[in-house]
Amino acid sequence: MITRSLLGAVVAFGCLLLPVHAAAWQGVAPVRVVTQERLESPEPENWLSYRGSYSGWGFSPLDQIAVDNVGELRPAWSFATGVNGGHESPPIVNDGVMYITTPGNHLYALDARTGDFFWAYEHDLPERLVAIHDTNRGVALWGDRVYMATLDARVVALDAATGTVVWDASIADNTSGYYMTIAPLAVEGRIMVGVSGGELGIRGFVVALDAETGDEVWRTHTVPGPGEFGHDTWPGETWRTGGAPVWLPGHYDPATGLTYWGTGNPGPWVGDQRDGDNLYTNSVLALDVHTGEIRGYHQYHWNGSWDWDEVSTPLLLDVTREGRTFPALVHPGRNGYLWLLERRPDEIGFVDATEYVFQNVFTDIDPASGRPSYDPAHKPATGQVTGFCPSLWGGKDWPPAAYNPGTGLVYIPANTNHCGTIEGLEVEYVPGRGYTGADSDLTLAPEAEDHIGELQAWDMNQGREVWKVEFPSLNWGGVLTTAGGLVFQGGTPDRYFRAFDARTGEELWSERLSSGVMGVPISYAVDGVQYIAVQSGWGVDPASMTRRIDGVRGTYTQVPEGGVLWVFALER
Repeated sequence: MITRSLLGAVVAFGCLLLPVHAAAWQGVAPVRVVTQERLESPEPENWLSYRGSYSGWGFSPLDQIAVDNVGELRPAWSFATGVNGGHESPPIVNDGVMYITTPGNHLYALDARTGDFFWAYEHDLPERLVAIHDTNRGVALWGDRVYMATLDARVVALDAATGTVVWDASIADNTSGYYMTIAPLAVEGRIMVGVSGGELGIRGFVVALDAETGDEVWRTHTVPGPGEFGHDTWPGETWRTGGAPVWLPGHYDPATGLTYWGTGNPGPWVGDQRDGDNLYTNSVLALDVHTGEIRGYHQYHWNGSWDWDEVSTPLLLDVTREGRTFPALVHPGRNGYLWLLERRPDEIGFVDATEYVFQNVFTDIDPASGRPSYDPAHKPATGQVTGFCPSLWGGKDWPPAAYNPGTGLVYIPANTNHCGTIEGLEVEYVPGRGYTGADSDLTLAPEAEDHIGELQAWDMNQGREVWKVEFPSLNWGGVLTTAGGLVFQGGTPDRYFRAFDARTGEELWSERLSSGVMGVPISYAVDGVQYIAVQSGWGVDPASMTRRIDGVRGTYTQVPEGGVLWVFALER
């Protein structure tokens, strides 16, 4: 939970393991060049990007680990990162070499078969760093390099074999509240990133850098300036500090050359301090990968006042409705609705939106445009305390959903039965300081006594939920699904990492890990052996939400910290 007292301070992080801006070697990693062709059609044994492919499915075509033998899954090896806090990044694997990142911008290259150490890099962070979260969501690969975005708003290109810095490019001024937790997206020789800082009065953007040189190719702001379409949705000078951060990686459609990005909350949080729709906050944008031109958008909710960031990039898949198959965007929203949109060459069309967790804010959604109407009793305003459901953590926060083409189902890590309050406060913009204008709290619906967390499976062709699994407390785990008919997920405070039958939701296997799992799981293979890998390491929002739930319930939940990479394989 981000509070006024926390946001009013400048957060400083120090060095943890290695001399700053340094690499340490134990060996040299063998490197196979990563090309555009490989990223568009990744080999089944590799996991070359954040969600395994440009479509964002989080799907592995490996099937050695399957429904009938997953119960024999055992730890193969592990690696302690030596870092506390929320470990959110997926391992990235290229022909037996694994790259992982941690809070504080540590990056490790490991042997994916044995866990042996190749090299490590620690970024040189400023002594007085401005950042709300110190996490990192992973790396991108291109050519013979590995790319990481940093908390001080830089992008670093490293030699993938040695960890040596090739270039280090400044993206924005960290002292003004810009920082980065995002995993970069590599497309056509461009490295694309977006910025965090929506609670600090930034003006969000996506930027593309030349992969070879680090030179800026284009920059697209997510809050339109004078003369740009949508500028009139911001009163006065509010556009300068309007927010719309972009802190999760985009997806890419090679057929159209469009890349899709989700945007976050406006600033300040309470909408009556910036009347208007406030484009392009809480939206999905279609950007031309070559120019950065905005070719389409859909705003999930206008004049956002609930801190419902919609930064999760929609899944790119084909959906059939009423006998028509079309290229779709599927987005489980933080606002509590499951959105079905259509990808078109020069626009994003609205198709459908279905409530998938309990909410009480939207009274109606226009069937043509998808624009919601609000119950004014549940829309926060300055000078009052307003309650609403779901809470600011939403139906699904940043942990990614997944899609399995074999089952035809979308798997959603959801939270329901939680609500919240926001007290709207007058706020003055000061660079690098909190700019929410709000105090917030968590409440629970009566149904929360039964459960809060859910893992849901949806058939998007029929627009219906097929099955769900309920958890007593929250669910904050990214989802992996495989051709073996499985769904893997952590995300609960009890520290279990679980496997479910992808068709029925039956739990088939679990392993209790050293800390809670908020990392994103992946699957890969080396020498014909399939592995499942995930980072444990509890912190940031799930830790805060757990404390708030304990406060309401009068309980106490202890979740140990300490990051560990866990790798599993079938018992041999």
